[in-house]
Formats: sequence, C-alpha cells, structure tokens
Amino acid sequence: MAFASGKNAYGISDRSGFRYRLRDMKKEWTGALVGPDEYEPKHPQLYPPRHRADPQALRDPRPDQVEPVVIYVGVYSPETWRDFQTVANGKVGSVEIIIT
Repeated sequence: MAFASGKNAYGISDRSGFRYRLRDMKKEWTGALVGPDEYEPKHPQLYPPRHRADPQALRDPRPDQVEPVVIYVGVYSPETWRDFQTVANGKVGSVEIIIT
C-alpha cells in the first residue's frame, strides 16, 4: 500500500479539523495528529513519580531506658515529704504511677 507524501500531501488535525501540510503535523503522546501550533507535549505531572527506598534502620540505636520521675503532690515540708512522694515510671505509650 502506498501512502501520500511530498509537498502536496495534506492532513486534517484531530483537534481542530484544520488542514495542515502532512510533513508539518506532529503526533501527540495521546496518539492525536495535530498541527504544529496545536501541539502540546505531555505534562510532567503525568509521568509516574520515581519512588526511592525509605530507610528504616537507625544509626547507633539505644535501648529504652526507664528513668523514674518524682512528682511531689501537696505541700512540701521536710518532715512529711515521704508521705506525698509519687514515683512515675514510663515508656512510650504507658505510664505506671506508684504512690508511696
């Protein structure tokens, strides 16, 4: 099968219906054949993003440490401070309160 070519070959734009020289027409990423003034390249946001690996490891990890926090409730006096002392030990997500 022979196709038209040369300076007398014309094509019809898929977007506007205007007639353009066939050698000047461009094919878009959608497959539409359009004139040079109608051509739109593919927008960069339509390309899929490149996903990089998400690092999960920690450099120089340390184990959890339980450090007591002393909370004084009431009025502080040197004679009765043990009666009002509260010790709270906690980790992420849990708190333990011991009243002595």
